[in-house]
Amino acid sequence: MNHTDIAHELQFEVNGHRIAAKSWGDQDAPVVLALHGWLDNAATFNRLAPCLEGVRVVALDLMGHGYSDHRPASMPYYIWDNVQDVLGVADQLGLQRFSLLGHSMGASIAMLVAASFPERVEKMALIEGIAPLVTDAEHTAEQLASAIKKRIRMTGRKQKAYDDMEAAIKARMNGRWPVDAQAASWLVERGLVERSDGFYWRTDPNLMLPSLMRMTEAQVDNFLERVEASTLLILAENGIPQSEQRIALLSNCQTERLPGGHHIHLEEQASGLIATLINEFSLV
Repeated sequence: MNHTDIAHELQFEVNGHRIAAKSWGDQDAPVVLALHGWLDNAATFNRLAPCLEGVRVVALDLMGHGYSDHRPASMPYYIWDNVQDVLGVADQLGLQRFSLLGHSMGASIAMLVAASFPERVEKMALIEGIAPLVTDAEHTAEQLASAIKKRIRMTGRKQKAYDDMEAAIKARMNGRWPVDAQAASWLVERGLVERSDGFYWRTDPNLMLPSLMRMTEAQVDNFLERVEASTLLILAENGIPQSEQRIALLSNCQTERLPGGHHIHLEEQASGLIATLINEFSLV
């Protein structure tokens, strides 16, 4: 099956900015908002979304990613700003309650939405992520200073250009978190733009800048404790280790561990296992 043939492109305007999305499934089915990881895009769900039963998956290009607008140059990319974007899309879809599917950074965003607005979120399926990166309170000033210094060093840095799509696909296949050729091609096709001197990532370069501020562990714990939605947490054996203490703070969480890497939902065999787990869990 060609997964991309059954997807539909969508656009929303939230706070004066365009947020693009891909949609799979019956338009009258209950909606699951799907949130991708850092520097990925909505195509990260090309393998998984068509296999989810009884739901309409609406996968967003988060701001600064894919076909969505970039944030203003003066506005840093703080993870919590995505919460309002997600709610804005839900409101435009007329959703009072909805479920969430998130990978990595998208899983952290989903958790923040569910904790901040428990009355809006029915259920969650989180893949390889549970909460944002943190900084100890006593290192807050150091975090700010370090981030500003790095931002100054990165000012004016030229974006990398690729001669063709194939070069970009190969680079993505061999990135920090490798993916297969098909997965890389999906991400690259949605993520690249052709200019006169080569192919460039559409992704806002400012997403590469370090965060000026981060939450503390105590703040993250407060969010986790406020989550009311039933949660399915799927972790990869060769993925990013997750804190058992954090997981324990989710009051209604089913945890499953599967063989695979950080982008396990894009692996051909593992994506089928994940779909089965999510279908049995039921996001409806």
